[in-house]
Amino acid sequence: MLNRVILIGRLTKDPELRYTPSGHATSTFTLATDRPFSSGQGEREADFIPIVTWRQTAEACANYLRKGRLCAVEGRIQTRNYENNEGRRVYITEVVADNVRFLERGQTPQSSPERGQGDPFPDDGRPIDISDDDLPF
Repeated sequence: MLNRVILIGRLTKDPELRYTPSGHATSTFTLATDRPFSSGQGEREADFIPIVTWRQTAEACANYLRKGRLCAVEGRIQTRNYENNEGRRVYITEVVADNVRFLERGQTPQSSPERGQGDPFPDDGRPIDISDDDLPF
């Protein structure tokens, strides 16, 4: 049997980081993913998928992801349920992420202006001019 999912989308808000009583980090966020078609009125539709991360992945997401950032999530779908205060059964479907890839550059704690550090790769993604004489091969 197989339960794998891969999603690419944008965060709808900053991740929420918490710790379990045993000290394990967990973060939650919602990923907005576009549907491959438009509505009858020509508007794009999206799904809003809850994501759960654990341990180092949770801490990295809380430190580096922000609302609106593009990321890829690989994990498994999990369903759970509980009884709310009104005595009704509540069902939850979420993705438990094994791997989260940050697909956009953002300010990291090491390169933030308050730390006085600059971006070590300011021309990231743009061609640079290198003479053949500068190449070691």
